[in-house]
Amino acid sequence: QVQLVESGGGLVEAGGSLTLSCVSSGRTFNSWSMAWFRQVSGKEREFVAAIRWSRSTTYYADSVKGRFTISRDNAKKTVYLQMNSLKPEDTAVYFCAADPRGTVLLREIEEYNIWGQGTQVTVSS
Repeated sequence: QVQLVESGGGLVEAGGSLTLSCVSSGRTFNSWSMAWFRQVSGKEREFVAAIRWSRSTTYYADSVKGRFTISRDNAKKTVYLQMNSLKPEDTAVYFCAADPRGTVLLREIEEYNIWGQGTQVTVSS
Protein backbone atom coordinates (compact mmCIF):
# COMPACT_ATOMS: atom_id res chain seq x y z
CA GLN A 1 0.00 0.00 0.00
CA VAL A 2 1.34 3.37 -1.02
CA GLN A 3 2.08 5.76 1.79
CA LEU A 4 2.74 9.48 1.87
CA VAL A 5 4.84 10.80 4.72
CA GLU A 6 4.95 14.53 5.47
CA SER A 7 7.61 16.34 7.44
CA GLY A 8 8.83 19.86 8.08
CA GLY A 9 6.01 21.29 10.14
CA GLY A 10 6.62 23.22 13.32
CA LEU A 11 6.27 26.50 15.16
CA VAL A 12 7.35 29.70 13.46
CA GLU A 13 6.83 33.41 14.05
CA ALA A 14 4.71 35.47 11.69
CA GLY A 15 6.76 36.50 8.67
CA GLY A 16 8.90 33.40 8.89
CA SER A 17 9.31 30.46 6.53
CA LEU A 18 8.91 26.71 6.56
CA THR A 19 9.34 24.01 3.95
CA LEU A 20 7.14 20.95 4.05
CA SER A 21 8.15 17.70 2.36
CA CYS A 22 6.08 14.70 1.34
CA VAL A 23 7.72 11.44 0.31
CA SER A 24 5.87 8.69 -1.52
CA SER A 25 6.54 5.01 -1.01
CA GLY A 26 4.98 4.12 -4.36
CA ARG A 27 6.98 2.54 -7.17
CA THR A 28 5.65 5.12 -9.60
CA PHE A 29 5.32 8.82 -8.97
CA ASN A 30 6.18 10.77 -12.09
CA SER A 31 2.67 10.85 -13.56
CA TRP A 32 0.84 11.57 -10.32
CA SER A 33 -0.90 14.81 -9.50
CA MET A 34 0.16 15.99 -6.06
CA ALA A 35 -1.37 18.55 -3.75
CA TRP A 36 -1.27 20.13 -0.33
CA PHE A 37 -4.41 20.73 1.68
CA ARG A 38 -4.79 22.12 5.17
CA GLN A 39 -7.31 21.81 7.93
CA VAL A 40 -8.11 23.75 11.06
CA SER A 41 -9.89 21.86 13.81
CA GLY A 42 -13.64 22.08 13.33
CA LYS A 43 -13.37 23.29 9.74
CA GLU A 44 -13.32 21.61 6.37
CA ARG A 45 -10.08 20.64 4.73
CA GLU A 46 -9.12 23.28 2.16
CA PHE A 47 -7.00 23.33 -0.96
CA VAL A 48 -3.61 25.03 -0.71
CA ALA A 49 -1.54 24.12 -3.78
CA ALA A 50 -1.17 21.44 -6.43
CA ILE A 51 1.21 20.34 -9.14
CA ARG A 52 0.80 18.03 -12.12
CA TRP A 53 3.38 15.62 -13.45
CA SER A 54 4.48 18.45 -15.69
CA ARG A 55 6.17 20.64 -13.13
CA SER A 56 5.16 23.76 -15.03
CA THR A 57 1.49 23.20 -14.14
CA THR A 58 0.77 24.49 -10.67
CA TYR A 59 -2.23 25.96 -8.91
CA TYR A 60 -2.58 27.90 -5.68
CA ALA A 61 -5.33 29.03 -3.39
CA ASP A 62 -5.73 32.79 -3.53
CA SER A 63 -4.86 33.03 0.15
CA VAL A 64 -1.34 31.67 -0.41
CA LYS A 65 -0.55 32.87 -3.93
CA GLY A 66 2.72 34.74 -4.03
CA ARG A 67 3.82 33.37 -0.65
CA PHE A 68 3.82 29.59 -1.12
CA THR A 69 5.56 27.55 -3.81
CA ILE A 70 4.87 23.92 -4.63
CA SER A 71 7.50 21.84 -6.37
CA ARG A 72 8.41 18.23 -6.93
CA ASP A 73 11.46 16.04 -7.40
CA ASN A 74 10.32 12.93 -9.28
CA ALA A 75 13.63 11.16 -8.76
CA LYS A 76 13.17 11.46 -5.01
CA LYS A 77 9.38 10.86 -5.19
CA THR A 78 8.97 13.99 -3.13
CA VAL A 79 6.76 17.05 -3.29
CA TYR A 80 7.60 20.22 -1.41
CA LEU A 81 5.71 23.23 -0.15
CA GLN A 82 7.88 26.27 0.47
CA MET A 83 5.97 28.66 2.71
CA ASN A 84 7.19 32.23 3.09
CA SER A 85 5.76 35.29 4.82
CA LEU A 86 3.71 33.05 7.06
CA LYS A 87 0.69 34.48 8.82
CA PRO A 88 -1.15 33.29 11.94
CA GLU A 89 -4.08 32.33 9.70
CA ASP A 90 -1.82 29.78 7.99
CA THR A 91 -1.88 27.76 11.21
CA ALA A 92 -3.32 24.33 10.40
CA VAL A 93 -2.52 20.69 9.88
CA TYR A 94 -1.11 20.35 6.38
CA PHE A 95 -1.83 17.20 4.41
CA CYS A 96 -0.14 15.84 1.33
CA ALA A 97 -2.40 14.18 -1.24
CA ALA A 98 -1.87 12.18 -4.40
CA ASP A 99 -3.87 11.11 -7.42
CA PRO A 100 -2.05 8.38 -9.39
CA ARG A 101 -4.36 9.02 -12.36
CA GLY A 102 -2.84 12.46 -12.83
CA THR A 103 -6.03 14.45 -12.48
CA VAL A 104 -6.34 17.85 -14.10
CA LEU A 105 -8.93 18.89 -11.49
CA LEU A 106 -6.18 19.84 -9.13
CA ARG A 107 -8.24 21.87 -6.67
CA GLU A 108 -10.87 19.18 -6.07
CA ILE A 109 -10.36 17.22 -2.86
CA GLU A 110 -12.42 14.33 -4.24
CA GLU A 111 -9.79 13.70 -6.90
CA TYR A 112 -7.18 12.58 -4.39
CA ASN A 113 -7.30 9.07 -2.95
CA ILE A 114 -3.96 8.82 -1.19
CA TRP A 115 -3.32 10.99 1.85
CA GLY A 116 -0.55 11.54 4.32
CA GLN A 117 -1.01 11.69 8.06
CA GLY A 118 -0.57 15.45 8.25
CA THR A 119 1.98 17.77 9.81
CA GLN A 120 1.16 20.66 12.15
CA VAL A 121 2.16 24.18 11.19
CA THR A 122 1.72 26.84 13.87
CA VAL A 123 2.40 30.51 13.17
CA SER A 124 2.61 32.76 16.20
CA SER A 125 1.75 36.46 16.05
